[in-house]
Amino acid sequence: MGLFSRMFNTTIAFLREVRVELKKTSFPTQRATVRNTIIVIAFSLAVALFLGSLDMAFTYLLNTFVL
Repeated sequence: MGLFSRMFNTTIAFLREVRVELKKTSFPTQRATVRNTIIVIAFSLAVALFLGSLDMAFTYLLNTFVL
């Protein structure tokens, strides 16, 4: 058996195993996906607002007391 033949057979076996594993996978519903997306966006905005307010506060403190 040549190198190409061995690589081809290994690749085919891998793809068959991937197909079997994908059949076992359960994907979320559209409703769950939308809900989770909204949660991620809301959390990201909250973190951005928090970090932005810290940045503004430290900038103000540095300009007032240090510079």
